[in-house]
Amino acid sequence: MLKLYNTLTRKKEVFKPIRKNFVGMYGCGPTVYWHQHIGGMRRYLFEDILYRTLKYEGFKIKHIINVTDVGHLTSDADEGEDKVEVAAKKEGKSAKEITHYYFDEFEKDLKKLNVTMPNRWTWASDYIKEMVALIKKIEKKNYTYKTSDGIYFNTSKFKNYGKLAKIDISGLQAGKRIKIGEKKNKTDFALWKFSEKLGERQQEWNSPWGIGFPGWHIECSAMSSKYLGKQFDIHTGGIDNMNPHHINEIAQSETAFGKRPWVKYWLHNNHLNLKEGKMSKSTGQIIRLKNLEEKGYLSMEFRYLCLLTHYRKIIRFDFKEMNSVKESYQRLKNIISSVKDDNKLNGKYLKEFENAIEDDLNVPRALQVLWKLVRDKKAVGKVQTIKKMDKVFGLDLLKIEKIKIPEEIKKLVKEREDARKKKDFGKSDELRDKIKKKGFIVEDVDEGSRVRRV
Repeated sequence: MLKLYNTLTRKKEVFKPIRKNFVGMYGCGPTVYWHQHIGGMRRYLFEDILYRTLKYEGFKIKHIINVTDVGHLTSDADEGEDKVEVAAKKEGKSAKEITHYYFDEFEKDLKKLNVTMPNRWTWASDYIKEMVALIKKIEKKNYTYKTSDGIYFNTSKFKNYGKLAKIDISGLQAGKRIKIGEKKNKTDFALWKFSEKLGERQQEWNSPWGIGFPGWHIECSAMSSKYLGKQFDIHTGGIDNMNPHHINEIAQSETAFGKRPWVKYWLHNNHLNLKEGKMSKSTGQIIRLKNLEEKGYLSMEFRYLCLLTHYRKIIRFDFKEMNSVKESYQRLKNIISSVKDDNKLNGKYLKEFENAIEDDLNVPRALQVLWKLVRDKKAVGKVQTIKKMDKVFGLDLLKIEKIKIPEEIKKLVKEREDARKKKDFGKSDELRDKIKKKGFIVEDVDEGSRVRRV
């Protein structure tokens, strides 16, 4: 019985979808104005584990992730410039060139990390008509008002605004993050923004209220409801999406559709931080998957790192930890590579594994079960059980990596084997270290030597 921690209620709940055996799931996707960093990639790994677990449990899933290519401003207070427009000016390219280039790079990283693609990527700029229609619904219910820079949602009319993030509305002060300006309330947010000077923006559209572009929050409500309906099962995002993005989604969606709760289960993953603090595209303080690869780490080793910590806990990233994770993953793969298949399943270990993942996606505990299984000399059904577990882990545990060994390395390995035969272990160790510095590890096995990448 799958239990998930629902941010809305702040407790673990037995998962019961609206429709039997069917799950509608929406995830907040990237704003594609620059490269995605490994802190952001953790979010998609978490969502992938959720998707894989639901599939493992036998559910059919309709999975939507948005792509924000317009409307995400540099300030949470609906002020500042559009991040995509800024990037386009900086790089001297069109908005479309910018967004498609960075999305393509992002998608390549997802594939390297073995992340399952959603049923549909929804690009915000393709759904302007749906956003306008949704704003008109909210307007008819008298929850909007007009200022000189846009159409705003009146949060004072919405009961329990901010419940998801448990924010104290009365305690909020205008300041760095919140400026009142012409707003009626400091928590009010833009549904539609007017273009300041017509023709200066690359992306702007006609609307009943004037030429402009959609607010960031209305985009997700319009796109999710188009494909998942007026009420659906799961909405995911990073913990930083909760306030203000998700609380604003709830307010406008429940106002428009009259369904409460609009989404039954809200799941949020925590940050992956550097020692220096939060990784941030806006500050430029980021590490990309590409940077890890340049240092000799495999994408699956980063996936393994993320799976070692529960999705609701912070990961403190440093390269010392990454080195030990690399060794652990390679050791696990090496042990598994020598396991013989008896075409059976191990019910005992499989049950332990299922109990772990069904307890709010406790993948760290599930990995402990895997390690117990591979180390258990008396256990039967190892290969088939590992194969089934890896449907959730997505770690390519049984995949044999074909590596091309350079001639230089082959010669060093042969030289080392000759040294070992002559019992010249000092030279043997020296050659092993030399091979390692060149990016390969040589292991002694019954049939001779085996070589793999570091």
